[in-house]
Amino acid sequence: MPKIDDIEDTPNPNAKKFILKEPLTWGISRSFENAGQAATDPLAAALFDLEHVTNVFYVDRWLTVTQDGRADWRELSRDIAGPLRAAPAASEASEHFAQSVQPTLDDMAPEDRARLEQINTLLDAQIRPYLQGDGGDLYVLSLTGKRLVVHYQGACGSCPSSLSGTLAGIENLLRTIEPDIEVTAV
Repeated sequence: MPKIDDIEDTPNPNAKKFILKEPLTWGISRSFENAGQAATDPLAAALFDLEHVTNVFYVDRWLTVTQDGRADWRELSRDIAGPLRAAPAASEASEHFAQSVQPTLDDMAPEDRARLEQINTLLDAQIRPYLQGDGGDLYVLSLTGKRLVVHYQGACGSCPSSLSGTLAGIENLLRTIEPDIEVTAV
């Protein structure tokens, strides 16, 4: 039963980050952009049952909820507390989360896998910690030629700055290792 330790604002005014006393997962992120995607996840499904919730993202000891901008955060935060208290802690939910896997890039050529590994190392060191600090994250969907496609999660998914400034910053950073790379967010 994870309890809320703190609630933080994010750069996205429609998203809040809930810091928890117990982990929900052990390193496996869970991201849902609608109730249909959340149907098999009891916590996310319960959160989408709340009026105004538009996105749920969680990993380890934090959860980010995004709303449509029409709810009062004080009231919505109280409503979110119930499903969080009812959710199993990571040790109780390990079997459910073990079945949750991010998309894999196994079909890539060995040289592209090496490029992707270098890109992910740079993203892990200089981008993801900041996104996670703000209640979001990103993962790579594909690397085809000079085009890298990423997907924002959590608060970053609908934040105006992630789709403009952050994306340009990521592209500029990655150009230090791949000068012609183009980064696209979907």
